[in-house]
Amino acid sequence: MLLLKPLRYTLLLFLSRYSLQIVPPLKSSLSLLNFIRQYMNYSLNAYQQNLTAAQAAHLLRRATFGPTQAEIASFTNLSATTAILNLINNINYMPDPPIDLESTSATAGQEYVTVSYNGNRGGDYRYFYKLWWLNMIMKQGGNPSIVDKLTLFWQNHFVTTQDVVDEYRAIYKYFTLIRNGITENNIQKGGILGNFKDMVYNISKDPAMLKFLNGDQNINGKPNENYARELQELFVIGAKDFAGNDNYTEDDVKAAARVLTGWNYSNFYTSGSTSVGTSFTSTKHDTIDKQFSLNYPDPVNPTLGNVITGRTVAPMGYSTAGDAELDDLLNMLFRHPQSPKFICRKLYRFFVNPNVTQAIEDNVITPLADIFKSQDSVTGRAFEVKPIIIILLASEHFYDVGNIGAVIKSPMEFAAGMLRFFNFPVPVIDSNNLTNSIKAFRSYTSFIYYRMVDMQMNILDQPTVFGYDAYFQTGYSRNWINTTQVGLRNSYTDNILFGYTTISPTGVTPVYKLKIDMLAMVDTTNAAHNSSIPLPPNYDVTNPVHIIDLVTINLFATPLSQTQKDFLIDTILLSLQQRSNWTTQWASYKSNPTSTSINTVKSKLENLMKYLLRMAEYSIC
Repeated sequence: MLLLKPLRYTLLLFLSRYSLQIVPPLKSSLSLLNFIRQYMNYSLNAYQQNLTAAQAAHLLRRATFGPTQAEIASFTNLSATTAILNLINNINYMPDPPIDLESTSATAGQEYVTVSYNGNRGGDYRYFYKLWWLNMIMKQGGNPSIVDKLTLFWQNHFVTTQDVVDEYRAIYKYFTLIRNGITENNIQKGGILGNFKDMVYNISKDPAMLKFLNGDQNINGKPNENYARELQELFVIGAKDFAGNDNYTEDDVKAAARVLTGWNYSNFYTSGSTSVGTSFTSTKHDTIDKQFSLNYPDPVNPTLGNVITGRTVAPMGYSTAGDAELDDLLNMLFRHPQSPKFICRKLYRFFVNPNVTQAIEDNVITPLADIFKSQDSVTGRAFEVKPIIIILLASEHFYDVGNIGAVIKSPMEFAAGMLRFFNFPVPVIDSNNLTNSIKAFRSYTSFIYYRMVDMQMNILDQPTVFGYDAYFQTGYSRNWINTTQVGLRNSYTDNILFGYTTISPTGVTPVYKLKIDMLAMVDTTNAAHNSSIPLPPNYDVTNPVHIIDLVTINLFATPLSQTQKDFLIDTILLSLQQRSNWTTQWASYKSNPTSTSINTVKSKLENLMKYLLRMAEYSIC
């Protein structure tokens, strides 16, 4: 085993680099990969060693949309458990609400979600939600947390879209419901780290979801099956189990639809109203008993399918008959043996590795699901999300080398992560300079948003009810990459490297331009040098080996081979010149910084960074 580990690492690294296409010489690549995974650590026990910088970066890439160098340093040497707890404890559940970002508006800088409905501004307000979320993603509330990554997971799980829902207050209510849950009697119910069953209950009555999946059209005698189908297929159980067997029948969909009759959304597009809501109309509810198949056995007599009793009035403890039947329906769905596995498998693919093998299903997903469906020691309830996240992201398995660099970055991870890594902060909206600061804020967040749209990730507007292709289609995160998308990613990194985008309004000083200053990056005497970048031992800027070591620190999820480093130095940085030439050219620049000497070293450094950001390694995390 001592000899196998370095070999296993080399093979995994090789396979990851060619994950987008199987090269002809590697005809047995899948068999080789399966061989390698025989030695993967599947343990869900907490990883015991303190995190290295590379491991801290691994966690932060998966739990956020990309770390800064300072954040990586702050998580280095923490225990795995402490690290994930910090990411949870840093969550701000009360972010400032979105504000009007039209700088010429009389209400510029003011919140708009709790005031009277303004249909004339609906399109603006829906767009500003997207910029508001991007701002939270970039700023992280001052400390890195898992909140936005988990919010994306659940929003992509319980998909509704702005395009379909249209009503800006309903979208805000839906988004905060997913992110924060609701509070009843000082108890938080649902939310990204709350109880999954509560989350499903909340979302089933959410106004945006009722509109998106036609719940308002689901009435007695004319049932609409959209939500009943997605509730089972996409939200709770999954269409099939891991072996490919059906988890429910079409009759189960029809029966569930009848359970869900009678609900509607209220106050959409209503001038003068300050909120949207949900209503239940008993006369539109199907009060006849609903029979389900043996996929949902009766808890008393498992030889029979479950029956949900139709109700005309609300039983004690419920507001309506519809609430009681919804509760019965969810109790039945959550008894299905595939329910906990379905969610744990989906969390695993999102946070750890999209490729779930039979060994991972048996050794990771199944034991994790057993924990998920068991009563939590703190709350006394099953289906608590928080302990699953802690166990999974603190586990020995999460830090196994086979899971590092196993995911292709989403456009959000790629676009937002690059700006965070190279320290380009979001402009602050200043009440003393409202017009210009709003323009700068909007310029910055709009730049990220539209580049993400180009790369096929329009936030809060997934292409289908299934979510983004990369989170459900065969190939998973590989779906983010094709010939066009590689070109768009290259264009994006070139834009940031060479400073093609100016954020500050025309005429405003100081000018804020998104441009990587390569001279400042490598020169510790430069006033603009980022001191949070860790320096290689005995760092010497005149040594090209040290240059490579510095500019690649924490840049990639997987380490470069010596052959790659030599190629980067000799071919990319030095254009096949002698390495001593770099020492001479740098000395010339420092002693006599003319435009010629500056351009000589700067162009070499920029050419190096351009190549690094175009490497396949930069697109994996």
